[in-house]
Amino acid sequence: MTRTGGRFMDNVRKLHPDNDDSNEPVSGIVFTPAERVDLPTDDAADAIPEAEVVEGEILTEAEAAEVEARIANRGALVVRKAVAGTQVATRAVVRVGTHDRTKTAGKVVLREGFTVVQGVESWLKRAWDASTQGTYRRMIKAAELAGDRDELKEWTDRKETATERRHRRLMDLPKLAFGVLKVAVSMVIGVPFLVLVVAILAKATGNASFSGVWLGFFGLIGFLIAAGAVIWSGLSIAAPFLIVYGAWREGRKRAMPPAWLVTTAEAEWDVAIDETTIAKALDALRIPAITQYLKSGLKLQFITPARVDGRGTHAVVRLPAGVTAEKIARRRGDLATGLHRAAKEVWPKTGSEAGILDIWIADKGALAEGAGDYPLLTAGLVDVFKGVPVGKTLRGDEIVAPIMERNTMAGGMPGQGKSTGARDIMAGCALDPTAELRIWVPDTNFDFEAFKPRCASYVMGADDDSLKAIRDQLVNIHEEVQRRGQLLVDFETPAVTRELASAGVGLHPLICLLEEAHVAITHETYGKEISKVLIDIVKLGRKRGIHMIISTQAPTKDSMPRDITRNCSNGIAFAVGDHVANDALLGQGAYAAGHRATELIPGTDRGTAVVKGFSGERSEIVQFYYLDVAKGNDQVTPLIKRSLDAIAKLGKTVQATQIAAPETRDLLTDLDAVLTGDEPVNSADVPALLKRHAPNWLPYQGLTGKALRELLADEHGIKVPSTGNRYPIDPTTVREAIVRRDQSAADADTTDDNGDEAAS
Repeated sequence: MTRTGGRFMDNVRKLHPDNDDSNEPVSGIVFTPAERVDLPTDDAADAIPEAEVVEGEILTEAEAAEVEARIANRGALVVRKAVAGTQVATRAVVRVGTHDRTKTAGKVVLREGFTVVQGVESWLKRAWDASTQGTYRRMIKAAELAGDRDELKEWTDRKETATERRHRRLMDLPKLAFGVLKVAVSMVIGVPFLVLVVAILAKATGNASFSGVWLGFFGLIGFLIAAGAVIWSGLSIAAPFLIVYGAWREGRKRAMPPAWLVTTAEAEWDVAIDETTIAKALDALRIPAITQYLKSGLKLQFITPARVDGRGTHAVVRLPAGVTAEKIARRRGDLATGLHRAAKEVWPKTGSEAGILDIWIADKGALAEGAGDYPLLTAGLVDVFKGVPVGKTLRGDEIVAPIMERNTMAGGMPGQGKSTGARDIMAGCALDPTAELRIWVPDTNFDFEAFKPRCASYVMGADDDSLKAIRDQLVNIHEEVQRRGQLLVDFETPAVTRELASAGVGLHPLICLLEEAHVAITHETYGKEISKVLIDIVKLGRKRGIHMIISTQAPTKDSMPRDITRNCSNGIAFAVGDHVANDALLGQGAYAAGHRATELIPGTDRGTAVVKGFSGERSEIVQFYYLDVAKGNDQVTPLIKRSLDAIAKLGKTVQATQIAAPETRDLLTDLDAVLTGDEPVNSADVPALLKRHAPNWLPYQGLTGKALRELLADEHGIKVPSTGNRYPIDPTTVREAIVRRDQSAADADTTDDNGDEAAS
């Protein structure tokens, strides 16, 4: 090897100065044995200018193969890492794309976009209907298909009236445009002229310069233009967002998104309640007559189109032939599912005909909070002559129970709110400082204990002594009815007025509650007498300022006399089990007329009742306020304290009712007194004699000849003979019975005395 070549190789070997014999190749520089290197001669090398020296090492074939394998391994490692990274990224993308949150977010975006589109579509449809009178055309077509000539005439007249109004408006447009033009021209001419006059006057008086007035005017114009530009810019920017928001709200009310766009978290999504939705819900009931009617291409006739009514939507529908509204009402729960409502939010009932469905549908969740808080919970008093607050109608309107010249019958299944309704009425009456309260509960419960300090009479208990006390209280009220009747005669007025009630003359409002009345009326000992007294009070007491509230679980013919139910103008029916109880509370024929508390669902409709006599409607569905009496959340005691404070301000106190010892009479003695002489008297004529003899003795008030004969036979062993179907009562027979009774009593006393002597 030449000198130059040797120097070259020396430089190459400098890569391994510590080990010249190292077989390790130099990375990146490889010389194979097949590669020829021509080295220059010494003379030529001297002529070659100095250049950059490339260092390297000539490798053997084995060394070169090893280097190539290492390079290949490194490349494979890089590829594997790249592939692994790609796979991780792919899995991440797939996982994110299929995650529930991503799906939900995508559905939300698509759903809201769909809602906006539906809102715009709804606007277009409404605009089209408004321009083409589509509503009138549809109702006319429905009336034609139903063959209802009266309805057809009504809607045709409405359409003609609407067409005439639109024509008049179009004819008035040129006048309106001309009027606007006149105003504009007047302002363009008049305002500068007014400024000119002001400027001249200012110049003349020396208060301001002529040019100053004009400069001020032009400055104002400039300010108005600038302000208008700012407002216009803001409106221009906000307008698209406002339009989209308005379309979204319209779409949310008018259209239900596809099921695949509604997420599981959207349970509150509402469906628009309109004629189409109601028709679909009725069709979903799978009632053959409705299904066939709709399949034939006919549309249901809406006598009253779906329209907003308070907290919900109201509509009146004529059903196809053969389908009654009662049948729909009985499937209220099924109907509610088709309307996306809870059962208690849908109230179908019979309209003016059996085939007319009157339906009210609450806004979703509107009834969940019930009637809300009692309005007089924290402050306020009541005038019972104006009624007392008790709750709200389903539409959200507050409703009051009329008190004066009324009686109230309340009933329902146990646990459905009967006592709550009575508490509402009594709480309102308690807040009238002129009213007197009496509460009688022939049972042992805590429902009305909070009212005790406010009551002139309070009896609670199911024992015989408590029932006797209730009987005595009712007898006292019966006597009060007669006393007040005489006072009305003295004051020459047919009924108690507010002036008389406040005058302190004994005609104040008297509010009486008989809770669990069926227990008292069916009592073995006092039931009959209680029933008779109640009938008289209910019939005669209302004009005298006496209001009876009769509350019962079982308003049947056996537990509640018809003369009581017929004379209670206020009826409150919570959920009841049959039409008998329904009509007892709401009046004869109420069930057949579609006023049905039987359609209330026990538990679901707790606190909700069908009421009569509270408004101008035949019946209303009312949610009653809930007043708690439980310890720790007693809402009644503060009301009672407020009422007592109001009474104290009038210089009065609650006076306990003083009940005199009840009068006792003997039938045989009274018969001996009225049957003067020895001649027999027809039994039919004797009750009148007894009434004149003891006018205040209640058992004689409703006594008949037949009842008198039964009393004589059962209690005194006197059998009255028919004798020509006149059943005469012989005075001699009565006197003999008195003698026998007295003799028996004397013998019994003698026997007792002898027994005592023997014992001693």
